[in-house]
Amino acid sequence: MGMGVKQLVVGLVPYAAMVAVQCVQVGITTLSKAAISQGATPLILAVYADAIASLILLPLSFFLNRKNRPPLTFALLCKVFILSLIGITLMQICVYTGVSFSSPTLASATNNLIPAFTFLLAVIFRMEKVDLRSLISQIKIIGTLVSIAGAFIITLYKGPSIVALLFEHQPKPQPPTSFTLLATTDNWVIGGILLSIASFSIAAGNIFQAAILKSYPSEVTIVFFYILFGTIQCAIVALIAERNPDAWRIRPGIELITVMYTAIFGGLMLFGLVAWCLRRKGPVFVAMFNPVGIFIAALMSDIFLGDTLHLGSVIGAIIIVTGFYGVMWAQSKEEEKIQANTDGRSQLLSHSRETPLLEDYAQI
Repeated sequence: MGMGVKQLVVGLVPYAAMVAVQCVQVGITTLSKAAISQGATPLILAVYADAIASLILLPLSFFLNRKNRPPLTFALLCKVFILSLIGITLMQICVYTGVSFSSPTLASATNNLIPAFTFLLAVIFRMEKVDLRSLISQIKIIGTLVSIAGAFIITLYKGPSIVALLFEHQPKPQPPTSFTLLATTDNWVIGGILLSIASFSIAAGNIFQAAILKSYPSEVTIVFFYILFGTIQCAIVALIAERNPDAWRIRPGIELITVMYTAIFGGLMLFGLVAWCLRRKGPVFVAMFNPVGIFIAALMSDIFLGDTLHLGSVIGAIIIVTGFYGVMWAQSKEEEKIQANTDGRSQLLSHSRETPLLEDYAQI
C-alpha cells in the first residue's frame, strides 16, 4: 500500500512541476503588468532581471563541466550574440511592451503559437520535410493554420466581457457598426501583434539554439552567454529609448519584486524544472502544458490586476489550443514512427551479426 502511494506521488511530480512552470511564467507577465502600470519602464525591468540572472549563472557556467567543456571560439560567441538578439532582446521588448498594451491572458494565449511558428521555420529552413500525402504532415499544416487563425481572432476581436454575458440578464443592445469585429481599443491590437512577434522570436531562437548546442554541447555555458549578451543588448536599447536617469531607479515594492522574481524564478527555476521534465518525460509532455497557462493567467489577472476576461480571448484561445494540440499530436506520432524505425534497424543489425554464427553452427 505504502509503495503504491509512493509511486503515485513520484508519478505526479512531473505534472506538478509543469503546472509550477506555467504559474511562474504567468507570474512574470502579471507582475510586469502591475509594475508597468505603476510607471516602470519595461526594458529597464528586463535589463536588471537579465543582469541578476547572468551574475547567478556566472559561477555555474565556469565550474560545471569544466573538464568536458569544448573551448569557446569567436565564431561561436558571434552565433550566441545573434541568438540573444532574436531570443532575448526582441522577445523581451515585444513581451513587456505587448503586456503593457494588453493583458497576461493574451500573452499566455499567444505563447501557444510557438509550436506552429517552429514548424513553419523548420519547413522554410528545410529542417523538416513535408509530405502532403502524409496524414501527419497534413495535421501539422492544418494545426498551424488553425493556431494562426486563432491568433488573428484573439488580436482583432476583443468582444464583450464574459462576466457581463454570464451575469447580466438583459444586456443593453449595441448598435452595429462596421468595426464590430475589431478590438475596442487600438492598444489591444498592438499588444496582440507584439506578443505574436515575441512567440515567433522564441520559435526562431529555439531552432537557432538547438543548432548551436549540437556543435557546443554545454547548456549552462551557452545559457550564460545567451543571457549576458541579451543584457548588454537590452541595456543599449534602453539607454537609447529612455534618457531619464530617474527611470533607472528601481523602487522598493512591485518593481523590485518583479526584477528579483523574473531573475530567480524566470531564469534558474524555469530552466531547472523544464530541463528535468524534458529528461524524464520528453518535449511533447512539456509543451502540452502551455495551454494551462491561459487559464492560470485569466485567474491571476482577475485577482491581482482586476482585468476582465473578454469573449474574443476565450474564442481565440480555444482555437489556438485546438491547433496547438493538433501540431503536438502529429509531432508525437512522428517521434514514435522515428523511434520504431530506429528500433527496427537495430534489430536488423543485431540479426545480421548473429546470422554467420548460426550458419557456422549449421555447417558443423
